Amino acid sequence: MFNHRRVFVLLCALGTCLFTGADWAQFRGPHGLGTSSEKGLPVEWSTGKNIVWRTALPGGGASSPITVGKRIYVTCYSGYGEDKANPGKMDDLKRHLVCLDRAGGKILWTKNFVPLLPEHQYKGEGSYHGYAASTPASDGERLYVFFGKSGVYCFDLDGNELWHKSVGNKIDRWGSGTSPLLYKNAVIINASIEDGSLVALDKMSGKEIWKTKGIGSAWNTPFLAKAPSGETELVISIQNHVLGLNPDTGKELWRCEGIHRYVCPSVVAHDGIAYITGGDQATLAVRLGGRGDVNKSHVLWRTKRGSNASSPIIHEGHLYWASTRGGIITCQEASSGKVLFQHRLKPNVDIIYASPLLADGKLYFPSQHSGTFVLAATPKFDLLAHNVFQDDNSRTNSSIIVSDGQLLMRNDRYLYCLGK
Repeated sequence: MFNHRRVFVLLCALGTCLFTGADWAQFRGPHGLGTSSEKGLPVEWSTGKNIVWRTALPGGGASSPITVGKRIYVTCYSGYGEDKANPGKMDDLKRHLVCLDRAGGKILWTKNFVPLLPEHQYKGEGSYHGYAASTPASDGERLYVFFGKSGVYCFDLDGNELWHKSVGNKIDRWGSGTSPLLYKNAVIINASIEDGSLVALDKMSGKEIWKTKGIGSAWNTPFLAKAPSGETELVISIQNHVLGLNPDTGKELWRCEGIHRYVCPSVVAHDGIAYITGGDQATLAVRLGGRGDVNKSHVLWRTKRGSNASSPIIHEGHLYWASTRGGIITCQEASSGKVLFQHRLKPNVDIIYASPLLADGKLYFPSQHSGTFVLAATPKFDLLAHNVFQDDNSRTNSSIIVSDGQLLMRNDRYLYCLGK
């Protein structure tokens, strides 16, 4: 019998990282770009409109769901930090890995975790995203889940633990938020908070393959990009620098000036050029394939504004991103950095932490409490819809994903399936 999932695993082992049709198996989906080629997706939804199903989750989280075959996997937390005004006791904190049926949203099983304490306090800036911000990743046969100082877990698709590995025990007042990245036989973890390092673990055993130190103030998920030579580079944005690494060894290939503060948005790349934004202060483009200091040789342009938390979208020669506060959407010409529009969303937006989705010629920007804004993916601002659930104003920090002609969207209360 022809085994599509084993073919999937073989392709990933060869480094091509292709995803089977409906699978959205990592943060920002196929290739980590936040884009989908699917058509016929919903533009509008509300309570009672274009909701196929919704399922109550055991807790909140900023992580996105992933799909593998006929199942959905998502992480949550509960017991502590569910209410900023009354966070409760940290000793009651629990984390959850939830498996749902893709067709009807039924919860098939839930795995509960007792975290390694103490965690960061849920107050002030520490309450921005909670304790389940890392999106799982899957190679089609296993799940890889990162819970900060509590470590990296590997499960089979039925939730049986295969291995567990610590990658550091430090915490930060802003918590931990990076997601696992799969490459060949490795799961790569940005443990900037936990250990100041980038770590590659063997997918089968959890054994450390390599570790690169000096990864400071980086809350973003690393990105695999093709250089003009065809070689794969691992690109990560850290405080003050952008780094290009060899993903097989962790050895640094190149670096350039980056964002001069903490960095949350992940890198995107297209046609041998990486695009980096962060800190509300800068966006830049860097040609891949350099060696050593590439500030003068490979940095193509740099502007003085950028997204603080939400990652960008690259589409048809244009770069799109959202400011964290104020709901300002920016479109730049990818070749030059020229700003083509900056437009404030109306009605007024509180906060946008979620990274946008590009699908069916549309850009989907979820906000925390002001609904989801859908724009035409063109260099002229064109708002197509503003969608809210009238009976649910729960915090939304998670990116929307695409699955079989529908959208999957989670907030701190529910997982929604949107579409026909």
